[in-house]
Amino acid sequence: MLAKLRISLLGRPLDPLAAGTRHSLTLAAFLAWVGLGADGLSSSAYGPEEAFKALAGHPQLGLWLAMATGLTVFVIAFAYNQVIELFPTGGGGYRIATVLLGRHAGLVSGAALVVDYVLTVAISVAGSVDALFSMLPLGAQAFKPGTELALLALLAWLNLRGAKESIRILLPIFLGFVATHALVIVYGIAAQAAHLPALLPATLRGTAGLAHDSSWTFTLALLLKAYSMGGGTYTGIEAVSNNVGALAEPRVQTGRTTMFYMACSLAFTAGGIILLYLLWDAVPVEGQTLNAVAFRRILDHAGLAGAPLTLALGATLAFEAGLLLVAANTGFLGGPAVLANMAQDSWVPHQFRYLSSRLVTQNGVLLMALAAGAVLVASGGRVDLLVVLYSINVFLTFSLSLLGLCRYWLRSRGQQGWLGRLALSGGGLAVTLSILTVTVVEKFSEGGWLTLLATGLVVVLCLAVRAHYAATRARIRAIDRVFEATPPGDCSGAPALDAQAPTAVFIVGSSRGGGLHALLWVLRMFPGHFRNVIFISARTVDAQAYGAEGELERLRTEATATLDAFVGFCHSHGIAADARLVFGIDAVDTLSAMCRDLSRDYPQALFFTSRLVFQRENLLVRLLHNQAALAIQRRLHFDGLQMIILPMKI
Repeated sequence: MLAKLRISLLGRPLDPLAAGTRHSLTLAAFLAWVGLGADGLSSSAYGPEEAFKALAGHPQLGLWLAMATGLTVFVIAFAYNQVIELFPTGGGGYRIATVLLGRHAGLVSGAALVVDYVLTVAISVAGSVDALFSMLPLGAQAFKPGTELALLALLAWLNLRGAKESIRILLPIFLGFVATHALVIVYGIAAQAAHLPALLPATLRGTAGLAHDSSWTFTLALLLKAYSMGGGTYTGIEAVSNNVGALAEPRVQTGRTTMFYMACSLAFTAGGIILLYLLWDAVPVEGQTLNAVAFRRILDHAGLAGAPLTLALGATLAFEAGLLLVAANTGFLGGPAVLANMAQDSWVPHQFRYLSSRLVTQNGVLLMALAAGAVLVASGGRVDLLVVLYSINVFLTFSLSLLGLCRYWLRSRGQQGWLGRLALSGGGLAVTLSILTVTVVEKFSEGGWLTLLATGLVVVLCLAVRAHYAATRARIRAIDRVFEATPPGDCSGAPALDAQAPTAVFIVGSSRGGGLHALLWVLRMFPGHFRNVIFISARTVDAQAYGAEGELERLRTEATATLDAFVGFCHSHGIAADARLVFGIDAVDTLSAMCRDLSRDYPQALFFTSRLVFQRENLLVRLLHNQAALAIQRRLHFDGLQMIILPMKI
């Protein structure tokens, strides 16, 4: 019943080794624009509003803000095209900072990205609910927290079913947003066409008048502050480079096309909305977003009134709310991908690399959902607070990535076109670093310190995790070196296997020392008893193996060499031996099935494996080292098969 319930909720398991599986999961440029670009496009629901409000009663500067917003989108997008070209296997800001600036810079970037994606989910859900509740009476505000958590649970469930499936379900919402907002923006600007020729001269006069009344320093500082407060507008641009591994081949071209779609749509929407605020004299109204205020005036001007106006405005805001949910979906795609890359480098528990039966990084999806839920509860779903926390980490990652690109092109001065690319990266770095600095200074006491604290805590936890893994690997390597010194003997006279004779089956991993330690322990404790020795190994198809081209074949070659070494050792000592290798997404399931199959082929089989034993075992140790040996033993004992776990002291 549990298996049927899981299939009905999450869908049937997928075979990661089937030829067509990966092709069926990868995203073409259009779907990638929906699934990954929606984060950037959805920021037009809150980024332009924060920027325009920061003008503090000087709307005449809005034209400069609209122009700067559109230009900045393209500068950052084109700079991130270089990330896609240099790192076609994905990893984005984390990978580029690690490779080009060092592992600790990569850690800071990765920690910032993880916190950023949690906030992506939180702010998108909160913004979506704000847009929906803009159409309802003020008394309905009490139902916002419950609505936010319900939508969060829905998104987590969709992503546990698979990334492509979640995108297809949300596709109509995305297209509805694009259509409704394009119509409103185009009509809103066209309806004010008579005023457009005078807009630039009026802006110049207003800017000069403000500078005369105060000073040019004040005017430029105000513009810079408003520009920086709208930093949330550019969030999400990095999502494509972080998820290149999920794109259809050719990945680089697909990534560049997706980035172009994203830049054009975001520049048009965000810049257009700021222009609408300016042209239609939008002012804040309690319980409504600034978008709702401006759109209501535009639709009223179009001749809609009463029920038609309510219906049209409701549809437009509903699609805006829906797009924010699509954007929250980006957090469920990008966050687990960053965690999987960091797990590969042992900054976070290795479990974050593992795939579920639907080939999604289930642990990462669940972590994103739980962390975003905690943020929503703690912040009360306040978008103005969340956008500050969000922007700081986004621009920290942007700045590190663009600094890495600058360093790369300075070192690659011999390459054709290096100077232009350096100028683009340097310009992007100047923009992102200035926004980061202003945002931190302006909003530090208003919640900015929280995101810096959260990122710092993630960094400290990652350092502790990596230190533990490094110490464990050092101990295992020391054991491996002891057994590597054992000289191989002559394998020519190895006896044949006897299926009816007592057989020792060893579950081994990548450590040759661990496998030989178990083998010699058994031969010493049961002298002359076992006539056959079988080595079995199951390699996990995790996010790294499934995302990088040729990684599965590399794993197969490495595992085969290890198993051949075990078999050769036995043959050199006159012991009949064989080895079997399989791939799967769950080591416990795969190895348990292998053991059951072997028990039918070798009725007198007794199973052995090693388990790391630490002098001080606590919750952290149990989290960092999965208890696969104990889980397999429980399953085999339930099936009436015998298994002995040998301690390997660390």
